[in-house]
Amino acid sequence: MSIKMVACIAIEAISILEKMHPKGYVHGDIKPENFLLGPPGTPEEKKLFLVDLGLATRWKDSATGQHVEYDQRPDVFRGTVRYASVHAHLGRIASRRDDLESLAYTLVFLLSGRLPWQGFQGENKGFLVCKKKVATSPESLCCFCPHPFRQFVEYVVNLKFDEEPNYTKCISLFDGLVGQSPDIRPINTDGAQKFYIKLVHQVGQKRGPHMMEEANEQPKKKVRMGMPATQWISVYNARRPMKQRYHYNVADARIAQHIQKGNEDGLFVSSVASCTNLWALIMDAGTGFTTQVYELSPLFLHKEWIMEQWEKNYYITALAGANNSSSLVVMSRGTPYAQQSYKVSDSFPFKWINKKWKEGFFVTAMATAGTRWAVVMSRNAGFSDQVVELDFLYPSEGIHRRWDGGYPITATAATWDQAAHVKDKWAKNLYISSICYGRTVS
Repeated sequence: MSIKMVACIAIEAISILEKMHPKGYVHGDIKPENFLLGPPGTPEEKKLFLVDLGLATRWKDSATGQHVEYDQRPDVFRGTVRYASVHAHLGRIASRRDDLESLAYTLVFLLSGRLPWQGFQGENKGFLVCKKKVATSPESLCCFCPHPFRQFVEYVVNLKFDEEPNYTKCISLFDGLVGQSPDIRPINTDGAQKFYIKLVHQVGQKRGPHMMEEANEQPKKKVRMGMPATQWISVYNARRPMKQRYHYNVADARIAQHIQKGNEDGLFVSSVASCTNLWALIMDAGTGFTTQVYELSPLFLHKEWIMEQWEKNYYITALAGANNSSSLVVMSRGTPYAQQSYKVSDSFPFKWINKKWKEGFFVTAMATAGTRWAVVMSRNAGFSDQVVELDFLYPSEGIHRRWDGGYPITATAATWDQAAHVKDKWAKNLYISSICYGRTVS
């Protein structure tokens, strides 16, 4: 399609969403097939319509009038894979930002005829498409598009869950691409005219891309840039003063030496992690464990050894996997656990976790080796409820919302692609309770 045609679609589509969203609903399936023009030869032949509300959901609670609460269910997907927002892929509750992100992908597709994530096939198609979306920067996605399209993508992919989009500013981005005379535009933009009046009233005759820049008086940290960094992710909990020791970049041959020395000083392993086939060990005096055993195995995980230790009343209290598929499993006595189960999977096993939650188990440890996940769940873990945050980089927004809801982090793990947190500094009596190595915001 021509630039003018797509810009007109952008203006009218944003205007339609601006009218729909105040009703308390998000469409949930924005895509080219759901935009139609009126019947030819009628006064509405150039009018844009948005159809198919089959996946529409409420973003505003009908009882309270407030924004619905944040949640994530990684096993739930609603929408069309090609155009769905990253948040929809990850199973997060839909909000206004998701309609706008899907619209951004729709506009780029109409302009260029293709999106970078087309062509994936197989059972893990959704995972691969989501991974590609996260890895594609707005600059790369819009490399052959006029600058306003890139600005629109940058804006919508960085909206927060409950943030009200600035529809007027979004429309203003495309103002300079559609021509001055509404009569010669390929699509009727009457629905957006009130925004132009409002815009002129607010900021005079200034128009176009500058409007978005003026709206951002306090620039937000951009979390979707297509270039995630990797670093250690450490979780600290407040504790009474105690002795804690950590070792990073430990080779296989030195694990026994560090653990033995820690045991002699009254310390037990509380957390382990791996990076590039080297290990990180956290040992402290506040675990409550009485005895401890561990195994460094070329397998991820060594089932026979684990079952043998279960028979001796040892329970898994820490584990980690390396890129070469080896694993370090630590099992302890003196835990409150009454029963344990674990699963190794090629993808994050949320359906299994959900099933075990219903049986009274809670996640107590997680690890990865390459792209494989291992999740340990225990009975009598001392938790009353538990949630999961899964993302392709450190899920900062989700974690902060979980903290606000009373969920501290209780387990962490990361592959090269995804980081997961299950919610539960020495200088201020803060001690490391969980560590992993994975993707963060660049």
